[in-house]
Amino acid sequence: MTGAKQIMYAQAVNDENIANADTVGFMADFVGFASAPVYGPGYPSRVNAVADGTGIDFRAGVMRETGRNLDIAVNGSGYIAVQAPDGSEAYTRAGDLRVNANGMVTTMSGLPVLSNSGPVSVPPSTQVTIGADGTVSVVPLGLGPSAQSQVDRIKLVNPPPQDLVKGPDGLLHLVGGGKAKLDPNVTVTSGVLESSNVNAAQSLVNMIELQRLYELQIKSMNSTDQNEQSAERLLSVG
Repeated sequence: MTGAKQIMYAQAVNDENIANADTVGFMADFVGFASAPVYGPGYPSRVNAVADGTGIDFRAGVMRETGRNLDIAVNGSGYIAVQAPDGSEAYTRAGDLRVNANGMVTTMSGLPVLSNSGPVSVPPSTQVTIGADGTVSVVPLGLGPSAQSQVDRIKLVNPPPQDLVKGPDGLLHLVGGGKAKLDPNVTVTSGVLESSNVNAAQSLVNMIELQRLYELQIKSMNSTDQNEQSAERLLSVG
């Protein structure tokens, strides 16, 4: 039963990866099985295989051109700082940005994009562009291209992978909370989006393997139950 439960957990992680195979900037989760002794009265002679998250796949996804000014992709390692639903600072590589009705720059899911001083916002404008260093420039409404001016700079960070953990919101957070420092070496490319780094083919193979392992655990449970019933019948005859 424990084995079947752990396989179901591993399957859930794998299914989440498959579900996000087309999500911009999504980073796949790894899951593996580890041996865990069963402690209790007597010697711990039994061992359970426990499924546990083994980390995040930090490899970059495939870059694809969109030609849209507000689509950006991080070059190499690094992340875009955003405000998580709970108000904390979090990080993502999803660069499909928007400007909402209030002039705030957000991700596709509506999370405010951050600068060093808070959420990035722009005045009413005819054009919004993002430079390689994250600088946000606009052409104010009613003015020509020559009136383009810088209004803010997106916070780009690059904390070590071991300092990052994926939260329930699907965003990356610093272990223990806190805020990462702006890294001037992190750059972005405009008009490009990073696809999910999920290997769909491998994830489908994993799903089949996990399904077979689950069926094996169920068969083992049924065999154990049948053996117990046979033993009870033998004892009752005696």
